[in-house]
Amino acid sequence: QVQLVESGGGLVQAGGSLRLSCAASGSGFSAKAMGWFRQAPGKEREFVAAVSWSGGSTLYADSVMGRFTISRDNDKDTMYLQMSGLKPEDTAKYYCAGGQYYHPTIHPNEYESWGQGTQVTVSS
Repeated sequence: QVQLVESGGGLVQAGGSLRLSCAASGSGFSAKAMGWFRQAPGKEREFVAAVSWSGGSTLYADSVMGRFTISRDNDKDTMYLQMSGLKPEDTAKYYCAGGQYYHPTIHPNEYESWGQGTQVTVSS
């Protein structure tokens, strides 16, 4: 399994930008899809974005489409989430996840590795 560590969270004003990173260690990063999920207090964990093993295919939640961009650098074993046009409703703890398969998926049960999360807070 891959071990995952997120970074890049913080406090930002509405309309601002942040870039989250997910650094992977262990074997298999470049062979599997990766994803971002988020969970706000009192709410269910929700899918944000996912990328295929090669980076050539991506999926986004409707709520972030056009504002967030997921990418990965397999040479660096790192995945990114560039977030712009941030809204207060984007406030949550963001988790990166390592998939079981090559293709991106919105389903959390198709991910086998999870990071500890990084907090993103957007003020109005």
